[in-house]
Amino acid sequence: MAARKRRDQVNWRKSIEGRRAIGIIVTFALLIPLGIAFILPFIVMVSTALKPLNQVFAFPPRLIPETVQWENFADGWYGYGYVNFTTCTWNSLKITVNNIIGNMVSCTLAAYAFARLKARGKNFFFAVVLATMLLPNEALVVPQYVLFNRFGWLDTHLPLMVPPWFGWPFFIFLLRQFFLTIPEELIDAAKIDGAGHARILLQIFIPLSKPALATLAIFAFIGNWNNFFGPLLYLRTPDVQTLPVCLVQYQGAYGNTEWHLMMAVATIAVIPVLLVFVFGQRYFVEGIATSGVKG
Repeated sequence: MAARKRRDQVNWRKSIEGRRAIGIIVTFALLIPLGIAFILPFIVMVSTALKPLNQVFAFPPRLIPETVQWENFADGWYGYGYVNFTTCTWNSLKITVNNIIGNMVSCTLAAYAFARLKARGKNFFFAVVLATMLLPNEALVVPQYVLFNRFGWLDTHLPLMVPPWFGWPFFIFLLRQFFLTIPEELIDAAKIDGAGHARILLQIFIPLSKPALATLAIFAFIGNWNNFFGPLLYLRTPDVQTLPVCLVQYQGAYGNTEWHLMMAVATIAVIPVLLVFVFGQRYFVEGIATSGVKG
């Protein structure tokens, strides 16, 4: 009887291990092609950046160039007419850093108010903030353009740099959800020590919210660094344009696009995004995982 029981347990374990192995195989069978599909455009971009122009559309296509042209990066960066990619990169960096700081300051204050302050109608106004996320950006283009035109802000960086200081609904929601996970006991202990809301926010909430703030910073960096529509709409002269808009200048009016140079500059433009994501991935995953625990 005991031997039969042990045999059944062994068979049961083998069955579980077999199912687990099948699950792992199926998972990898799905994830590997998906991963290749995601990384292939990046590989093609880098490959094109290292080719001469006459090999870009050669058939059959080759991912590894016959002759590697490293000078494409220098030619692409410095060699296109009136477009100064150093200035464009500085403009993108300035706008991106400003918007990260603006979103972190404004959204942190708003999220703390919605999460911890006791005020009548707080939940209603938070619902209004969330409701603004349902508005498509296209519906706001004309009103914002008219408003910024009346302010005299067109062809300046102000239309891109001022709005983040008034908060972003998704970031407010993200931080509020994280703030709700901070134990009430910490706040009560701080109040007993005579701490006000400013001290509680600066000494308790912000130090404990590094994962959520890092997630906000990563989202804000990627969104602003890659922003194309806003700069295209508000910026006209080359001296104020950002990197995504400058890249479009490589598209020739008569089809004579310098694809190898365009891909070289695009590769350089992608590097900061990759670095931010690689070094901030741990905080990004932790912030997303913990922000939805309570709400």
